[in-house]
Amino acid sequence: MKPHMEYWTLAGSKFAIFQAKSSSMIRSGISIILVLAATLSQGQLYMPRDVKQAFDKQTRSRDGRPGPRYWQNSGRYDITVTAMPPDRIIRGQETITYFNNSPDTLANPVIRLMLNIHRPGALRLSDASPDYLTSGMHIDTFRVNGAPARWTDPAAHGTWQSFKLPRPLLPHDSVRLAFSWHYEISLESNREGMIDSTTYFLAYFYPRVAVYDDYAGWDRMPFTDVHEFYNDFNDYTLTVNVPKDYIVWATGDLQNPQEVLQPEYAGRLKRSMSTDEIIHIATAADLFGKQITAQRAVNSWKWTASNISDVTLCLSDHYVWDGSSVVVDNTTQRRASVQSAYNDTARDFHSMVGFGRHALSWLSNNWPGVPYPFPKTTLVQGYADMEYPMMVNDTSTPDTAFSKFVAEHEIAHTWFPFYMGINETRYGFMDEGWATTFELLIGREDQGADKAEALYKNFRIRGWINDARAEEDVPIITPGHILAGAALGNNEYGKASIGYLAMKDLLGDELFRKCLHAFMERWHGKHPIPWDFFNTFNDVSGRDLNWFWDAWYFSNYYIDLGIQNVVRSRQGYTVLLQNTGGYPAPADLIIHYANGTADTKHLSPAIWEKDLWHAQVLLDGSREISSVELKGGIFMDANEKDNSWKK
Repeated sequence: MKPHMEYWTLAGSKFAIFQAKSSSMIRSGISIILVLAATLSQGQLYMPRDVKQAFDKQTRSRDGRPGPRYWQNSGRYDITVTAMPPDRIIRGQETITYFNNSPDTLANPVIRLMLNIHRPGALRLSDASPDYLTSGMHIDTFRVNGAPARWTDPAAHGTWQSFKLPRPLLPHDSVRLAFSWHYEISLESNREGMIDSTTYFLAYFYPRVAVYDDYAGWDRMPFTDVHEFYNDFNDYTLTVNVPKDYIVWATGDLQNPQEVLQPEYAGRLKRSMSTDEIIHIATAADLFGKQITAQRAVNSWKWTASNISDVTLCLSDHYVWDGSSVVVDNTTQRRASVQSAYNDTARDFHSMVGFGRHALSWLSNNWPGVPYPFPKTTLVQGYADMEYPMMVNDTSTPDTAFSKFVAEHEIAHTWFPFYMGINETRYGFMDEGWATTFELLIGREDQGADKAEALYKNFRIRGWINDARAEEDVPIITPGHILAGAALGNNEYGKASIGYLAMKDLLGDELFRKCLHAFMERWHGKHPIPWDFFNTFNDVSGRDLNWFWDAWYFSNYYIDLGIQNVVRSRQGYTVLLQNTGGYPAPADLIIHYANGTADTKHLSPAIWEKDLWHAQVLLDGSREISSVELKGGIFMDANEKDNSWKK
């Protein structure tokens, strides 16, 4: 624990909830945020002015569908990157063909250079050790449509830079941008960097065109190394040049296994892609023999990936390599490859392909119940506990059950944000909240309901619900890029997740699944925002659910239900409930009778629809009631002192 900080691990070390007492972002953010407390009437949700303009322009529809004028831009990236460990300099060249599908003329595109986060003085929400710091990314040459162009390096703190095109990019036209660059890989591996002296994880390693969308225009939000990402769906060709005896794992399909691998190992890789058996593609003994790859001085590994939001890679000369596959679509019998790369000393990673197979199968067939949309996933031993398209970078732990839990959470991100194109920086609750929800649902099967729910409560809910500070109750809808600390972490993970689970309780599994699948069908491969989600659920369910969305996602409320009184009349018993906290949460009434028997009555969030603050529950009067308890389960109550009544 560092001075003036609380460090909470959320699905591993990926997300640190930093509460820096000196952070100007927190001071300025909280004063603005609390004005979002919901005072809106049922049937209306607060909508920022930029989002409202998108609806007015008909790029988005009030029924939750993409509007008749919806558009999004895209690119075609041809990247070559060279890494020659133990040399720490990474060199790259790329050509980007960027397509302007918008109705706007674009004169000043924005290029993201996220590895500038390593520069001294960069805006970040975490401390930077000397091993973390580098000089950032250096652009060596820059061309526009083949002609040399002037490039101005951003300020020391800049993780993006705009430039002026020689000729503005007209609607429905394209431009070719070419970069060559280099950077020094960081000695400290977190989301990317050096795992060890001959194992590198490269992420965010190439210049990319920022998102230009229909509601906010160019995405100029700084990368802070805590907030996450927002990318277009692009097509990628990736060539990775490495010395012989180095293996490369990357996003996409390997195009030339016969060129870079010796025949035996290319055969093992191929066999792993069509079997349930776990194949040891390259063992520690194989690696020691140094005959796995082609024995030319430099091997060029070639990958392709289409309609995807990012590419990343790992390279090593001593990581072992396992592989298998699993059926992810029972209708077509389509299989997805599951691979892992790790140091042979990591005991938990010897089980990682099995964990990955289970996660892909379960998530494809249960929740969210949409077949895994990509051809493979690779789980790499690193330090990030972080998701990427078709890749996971996870820490090795001595607790194999916890390692499985983390892997399942990161794989769940495949659907949110990678399939759905979420703006994680601004609306991270739309991806972390879902991954947290799916981790509980799959955990109930893995560990049993009691253990999974105990972990969920302790890991996701308890810290928020038992902390009365104002930052704990910041509305979930608050844009994440102006938040830090508990306000950011709780909004994106536990609070958002338990809100989804409350809606699941309200609608029931069948209707909830129908709404979720409609949202995913309408918006996969696109850029949905929260209002698209809320409106889709309203549309598909045929119900006005805005009273629920308003209370849960737009307010400063929390969970605190209580029993005011139990009154007997000729009709029976009436339990008078109060909702002190304001969140419409479900609960169970445990009714104890004078004869020693007991009943349980489940209360859906629907009891709060007509009156958010008070509800009445009528109970049968044929047996005398001696006491009543209110139990929330995972919907933990901020004050349990008023959760019981005795005659």
